Amino acid sequence: MYKGKKIGIVVPAYNEEDLIDITLDDMPVYADMIYVTDDCSKDKTVEIIKTLALKDKRIKLIQHNKNQGVGGAIVSGFKDAILEEMDIVAVMAGDNQMNAKYLPALLDPIIENKADFTKGNRLKHGYWKGMSPFRLTGNIILTLLNQLVTGYWNIKDPQNGYVAISIEALKKIDLDSLYKGYAFENDLMLKSNIDNLRMKNILIPAVYGEERSKIKYGRFVINTLLYFVKGYNWRIWHKHFKRLNLIGISIILGFLSLVAGIIVGIVLSFQLIWPIFIISASLFLISFLADGLSSIFRK
Repeated sequence: MYKGKKIGIVVPAYNEEDLIDITLDDMPVYADMIYVTDDCSKDKTVEIIKTLALKDKRIKLIQHNKNQGVGGAIVSGFKDAILEEMDIVAVMAGDNQMNAKYLPALLDPIIENKADFTKGNRLKHGYWKGMSPFRLTGNIILTLLNQLVTGYWNIKDPQNGYVAISIEALKKIDLDSLYKGYAFENDLMLKSNIDNLRMKNILIPAVYGEERSKIKYGRFVINTLLYFVKGYNWRIWHKHFKRLNLIGISIILGFLSLVAGIIVGIVLSFQLIWPIFIISASLFLISFLADGLSSIFRK
């Protein structure tokens, strides 16, 4: 336990035979349960987890028969944490990117009732150093789009998966509706906004070691952009239209005003252009007739 609270840690793992043992060995002693979800790995990840579980009874292996993506792996761990009545659940990836010494910084705001959901932020700890202009631009755009779509304008580093959330807050979210792929982090934020969960950014240094990204960036960009379009419309509908409020009414009035403005603009433009069109058409007709008459007289 940590400060009187039962702590569960979810570890999603897919083909992590090189790093899963280091990750699990570094788990904090105060964690009550460690839910390791193997997302249908093709290497020795499962065997290593089973061996470690014999030494550490807190480790619970959850196995998927079909690859569901990182979001699906985390959701499986969330569900077990709810069933086993943890107070707070955190997520730490199976590639040892998340240093356990920073976990208290994520847990404390929840315990102190200053937040329901905390999320790591690497952006003020040199995360951008050495990054190519292309990737830097992409991260900035991704952050801005995420803020617009989720409504959490105070949250930076949206793709950071080092998070902690209270079980009571987690129970408010429809876990089965969450996006299963790499846009899971964005969707979890989106659904949290609908349920008015208080989210707080926690400054945490980035950790890079021997891990290799499994993201296929072309597919990731396309799928994430499509998700953003769908997610934004979904949030606006559920947040402001379905529960009609002042913002929803303002959006409706603003949209109607925009349409009316476009129509009036077209009408006025047509009224201004119409005389010019008549004059131009008349001149063309006159020149056409003149050309015809000149041909007749030449004969």
